[in-house]
Amino acid sequence: MRFTTPPRPLDVTALSHRLAPLARTATRLHPRPGSPTAHDSSIGGPLLWPADEPWPYCAGPHPQEEADGVPHSPEDIRELRRVHAMAEARLLRDHHAPARLPEEQAFYERYAAGRPWCEGPVPLLPVAQLYARDVPLPARPAGTDLLQALWCPYGHGASEPRTALFWRSAATVTDVLDAPPEPTVVEEDGYLPRPCVLAPEEITEYPGLRQLDQETQAELADESRWQAAGARWDEDGALDPHEYWSGRLSTAPGWKTGGWTTWDLTDPEPRPCPACGTEQIPLLTIASSEWDDATEGWRPAEDPAHDRPDDPSEPTLVDIRGGYTLQLHVCPASPDHPHLQIME
Repeated sequence: MRFTTPPRPLDVTALSHRLAPLARTATRLHPRPGSPTAHDSSIGGPLLWPADEPWPYCAGPHPQEEADGVPHSPEDIRELRRVHAMAEARLLRDHHAPARLPEEQAFYERYAAGRPWCEGPVPLLPVAQLYARDVPLPARPAGTDLLQALWCPYGHGASEPRTALFWRSAATVTDVLDAPPEPTVVEEDGYLPRPCVLAPEEITEYPGLRQLDQETQAELADESRWQAAGARWDEDGALDPHEYWSGRLSTAPGWKTGGWTTWDLTDPEPRPCPACGTEQIPLLTIASSEWDDATEGWRPAEDPAHDRPDDPSEPTLVDIRGGYTLQLHVCPASPDHPHLQIME
């Protein structure tokens, strides 16, 4: 299925001549639940991983005292999602149906008890697999056409969870690993992505408010410029020009590649490569949701509103510490240099 971002409500460049040179292309991935294979671009799907290549592990540490709740096994989390879906479907068919069947209640009680904490190295979980034929990949190394992103399903400080990136040529993988190892437990249910297929769409982004110079910020605070550009405050419900810019015109929410770094919570900071000092660029944004009330204007035209049981704004069921976004940045000078991650 194709997903289409609605046209922006006005011409951004009409607000200031300073904005036109700042336009960047981003690719919204538009993940939706499905059954991807190792030969598809996906979120949370199987990876085209060579059978003779060791699966990556995280050595830790993974201190239990820093966890917010009890851990669960991946299979328990998948079963929980299945039980939820069955209950929601049952109640949609019959509003008088029981919210929980006896066997479902028994499962919930077992689930609440959790599983024993894992000690030792933890196998990483697949997060995203992106083929260059489907998705533009910034700073893609020569000779590669496939990006694979994995993470440790445990928190690791301010930029949690810890991620790993692998570039490879798909044509060189002739024997695919059929059953990669999984963690015994994961710290957060939201660290286990639901398998999703993708419908990539290229869009244009502009810097967030904090990344603009003072002159441009002042121009965007001038309501007469917005009126001249055709903004309708009452219809669009923005509280002020700066909120309008942040929620509707600058950076798109959701899973994407490229574009601008989103600074929602903190002021922009330099992102020098740890190896060479080159400023790193956005590669992949891992999002807890595709949009919310503040960014409703980015909701694809094909999607219904998100006040429904199977929320279309949360297709991957990824939840990074209650709704954060994890943005991975790479060094354009060398793919061998460590990547950086920012949680906002």
